[in-house]
Amino acid sequence: MEDRKRLEGKNLESLTGYIKKAIKEHDAVIISDYKKGVVSASLVKSIVRYARPHNTFIAVDPKVGHFHFYKNVSLITPNIIEASQGSCVEIKDEQSLFRAGKTLMNRLSCKSVLITRSEEGMSLFEKDGSKGIKVTYIPTVAKKVFDVTGAGDTVIAAFTLAHISGASLEDASVIANHAAGIVVGEVGTAVATAEMLLKSLNC
Repeated sequence: MEDRKRLEGKNLESLTGYIKKAIKEHDAVIISDYKKGVVSASLVKSIVRYARPHNTFIAVDPKVGHFHFYKNVSLITPNIIEASQGSCVEIKDEQSLFRAGKTLMNRLSCKSVLITRSEEGMSLFEKDGSKGIKVTYIPTVAKKVFDVTGAGDTVIAAFTLAHISGASLEDASVIANHAAGIVVGEVGTAVATAEMLLKSLNC
């Protein structure tokens, strides 16, 4: 039987100790929250504290009920349902979508929010200096959808790798969108290879 008890005590200390050492040697941390006891407010707070001196990028694939854990991270990638529930804004049009994204950014003090919207593509929210929040709408590139297994993992991994390699937040979103379009077009768990991405991007 799966154990979903919250990680604490010596086990938590061991994990945070490992992260503290490892974070110095890495450019990014991806937190994929499956709500199974490992990811907690204290763990995320520790990761943010350890990452700050090294300017390490922190990306989170969130879970409803845990949004308050993700304060001060670099990016969260909720789907439309998670964004709606996490922001307490019913998303039904572009205006409510903007309110939800803005609410999440302000409430969590995160640098960016990428809301995945299935066949409607993605919406990237990022800080725009003194102007407030900039929103970029990225249309889907998926021609056929056979299986969405792993799409969320693909998005956050492709985005993070692209961004820490030098791509802007917007360009990283476009790359992640193409990567997701590749994997949903395959049956079962699939991988978007560099060759597939270059072909999809017409590079």
